[in-house]
Amino acid sequence: MKNLVTKLQSSYPTITFSEGAIFRWSPRDRCVTYLDTGKDTDEWSLLHEVSHALLDHKAYQSDIELLQKEVAAWHKAVQLSDDFGIAIDNDHIEICLDSYRDWIHKRSTCPQCALQGIQKSSEQYLCLNCNHTWVVTSARFCRPYRRSK
Repeated sequence: MKNLVTKLQSSYPTITFSEGAIFRWSPRDRCVTYLDTGKDTDEWSLLHEVSHALLDHKAYQSDIELLQKEVAAWHKAVQLSDDFGIAIDNDHIEICLDSYRDWIHKRSTCPQCALQGIQKSSEQYLCLNCNHTWVVTSARFCRPYRRSK
């Protein structure tokens, strides 16, 4: 992992790298935070976060836009992996993307009739079936609470 970080720092001097408790891209600080547990997935996740940086990913306006950014970052990470001699397991990518798909599915499920709704704003959904609206949390890494309006 240290070897990969060194190569990435050399290749992308405008990005700062910092070891921490999670993998994360901060556009404000232009910093990729990474975790080194010794697993192969660490390198894959690091390349994914660097990809967010290279794609200049910042804020997102909708859940679908977030998923699109995640897909784009994984696509870029696969391209980067070739440059750095690393093979990213496609099953790992799909598991990661499934976590976002599942999160969106839960958030968009109407608490009244259980059909899928549409996102009206970053924190509000509308069911086209029963016309019910509900509010969801803006947090990505917690249980997708839905509160009826």
